[in-house]
Amino acid sequence: MKIVVIGGSGLIGSKLASALRERGHEVNAASPASGVNTITREGLAEALVDAQIVVDVANSPSFEDHAVMEFFETSGRNLLAAEAAAGVKHHVALSVVGTQRLPESGYLRAKAAQENLIKGAGIPHTILQSTQFFEFANSIIQGASKGNVIHLSPALFQPIASNDVVAVLTELVLGAPVNGTIEVAGPELIPLDAFARQYLAAKGDTRQVIADVHARYFGTELNDRSLTPGAHPRLGRTRFGEWLQDDAIAA
Repeated sequence: MKIVVIGGSGLIGSKLASALRERGHEVNAASPASGVNTITREGLAEALVDAQIVVDVANSPSFEDHAVMEFFETSGRNLLAAEAAAGVKHHVALSVVGTQRLPESGYLRAKAAQENLIKGAGIPHTILQSTQFFEFANSIIQGASKGNVIHLSPALFQPIASNDVVAVLTELVLGAPVNGTIEVAGPELIPLDAFARQYLAAKGDTRQVIADVHARYFGTELNDRSLTPGAHPRLGRTRFGEWLQDDAIAA
C-alpha cells in the first residue's frame, strides 16, 4: 500500500515513515526538501499518484498569528484538493488537544481551521489530537523565559513522548477511517511549571521557574482543562522521568 507522509522529514513524520516501511508499506516521506510543497503545490500531484493514504503531520515554519493561519489554511486546501483528484481513500492528520477550547491562541485557531477543512472535504478521515511532546520542553521554556526567570502557568497538562504518538498514529493510519477525532496523551498529569523545573533540573540548569496563573501559552491563559484530554484518550506508556533518563543517556 502506498502512503504519503506530508511533513515526512520532521520529528513525527520521519519516525512514522520508518514505522510504516518496517511494516512493508511503500512510503513517500514528502516535504519541501524532497520537492513536495503543499503551499506552492510543487510536486504535490505527482507525489499522490496511486496513494491510498495521506498523513499530514506538517507544521508551520512560523507561529505568528497571521502566518500560521495562512500556512494551515493554504496547505490544507491544496492538499485536500490534490487528494480528491488522486482518489485518496483515507486522510490522517495530527492536531493538538485543546484546539477547540483555546480560541485566543493564534496557533490553535489555525489548527482548528485545519480540522474544519478536513471535516468538510468529504474524504474519509481520522484526526489525532495529541498533547504536547516531551521533546518540545525546551521550546516551551524558551518561549516563557525573561532573562533568567521563566514564567509558566501551573495548569495541569499531560505531555507525551513522540514515540508513543507515532505508535498510535501508525495504528490509525493502517486502520479504517473513523471520520472523527481521537485524543492521545501521556500517562501522567503534571503542572506545566513543575514539568519545566523537572526538565531544567535534569539538564543542570539553575534558572528559576515562577508559577504564574496569568502566564500565556501560545497567546492564551490556561486552566486545568485547557491542555488535558477528555474522558477516554489513548495513553502513551512513557513517563516523563523515564524519557529524561533516556535523553540523558542519548546525549
